[in-house]
Amino acid sequence: MEYRNLGRSGLKVSVLSLGTMTFGGQGKFSKTGETDVDGARRQIDMCIDAGINLFDTADVYSGGVSEEILGKALGEKRNQVLVATKARFNMGNGPNDGGLSRHHLIRACEASLKRLNTDHIDLYQLHEWDGQTPLEETLAALEHLVTSGKVRYVGVSNFSGWHLMKTLGVAQSHKWVQPVSQQIHYTLQAREAEYELLPITQDQGLGVLVWSPLAGGLLSGKYRRGQAAPEGTRHLANWGEPPIYNEDALYDIIEVLVDIAGSRGVSAAQIALAWLISRPSVTSVIVGARSEEQLQDNLHSANLILNTEELKRLDEISLPTLIYPYWHQAQTAPDRLSPADLSLLAPFLKQK
Repeated sequence: MEYRNLGRSGLKVSVLSLGTMTFGGQGKFSKTGETDVDGARRQIDMCIDAGINLFDTADVYSGGVSEEILGKALGEKRNQVLVATKARFNMGNGPNDGGLSRHHLIRACEASLKRLNTDHIDLYQLHEWDGQTPLEETLAALEHLVTSGKVRYVGVSNFSGWHLMKTLGVAQSHKWVQPVSQQIHYTLQAREAEYELLPITQDQGLGVLVWSPLAGGLLSGKYRRGQAAPEGTRHLANWGEPPIYNEDALYDIIEVLVDIAGSRGVSAAQIALAWLISRPSVTSVIVGARSEEQLQDNLHSANLILNTEELKRLDEISLPTLIYPYWHQAQTAPDRLSPADLSLLAPFLKQK
């Protein structure tokens, strides 16, 4: 297992992490999985044996049950690993039971600590932007949580580019704790993060954790053009996260994944995960599994190295369309681009 520094911090995390949205299966989260404590222990042991040292959860997953199960399943192994969780979404029906206010954030952290049965959270992440709470209030609360020893590092998730840069700017101006990472959705099917979020990552020295790296199973190879979806799986018509805007383009990507996987004798899921691990800005890919068989298959991707031709095929079939102002920059400013600019624009310049 390879370990990478989380942004500019000294914290090293494994290139694969375990996501625990499948733990608990309460309410709407039953669609993702229903792993109980015993199942969680087996998955955690598999991950630790494979070298994974980061386990990611959130207070909202199954209404806190995911955190409870993770805490119980880790038990005495807690101090051998890193635990990441998140806060922002509503945990009750009251007007202050969600958001990123000082009131809610400190209460949410203390509640997560109890559910996780731990005295600290290694990576505490803002789960989503809150446009109604001043950033100064949110970041001051995070500073308090870090200085009090309840949190080691902080990160953000699902922020836009300007949200992220404003957060970094406010934290720097007040000399408060700064985010070391962002957790984002990024796959062969959804490469929008390459417009802003990944260039910011490179320019500002952030770590990147990738959630739902198989697009909720779409890139696993189970879904093929002109074939019925396997029984018990979701259908594209009902897929909400991530949204599918171009079904034909999705199937084109899947065909290349399946072809490369067949030539390698591995699963399409492993190829999709290996592509993500190879991306220069990605720190760790968060995998989750409904079964131990799925998890074992995903774990093999950590040691799968794609060759130049395979990477080229995957890059070309999934290349995002340049939106403004990027197509204009590629046409008129190729002589004054930074490495962060080129992380998006380089493939288009090579086409000239």
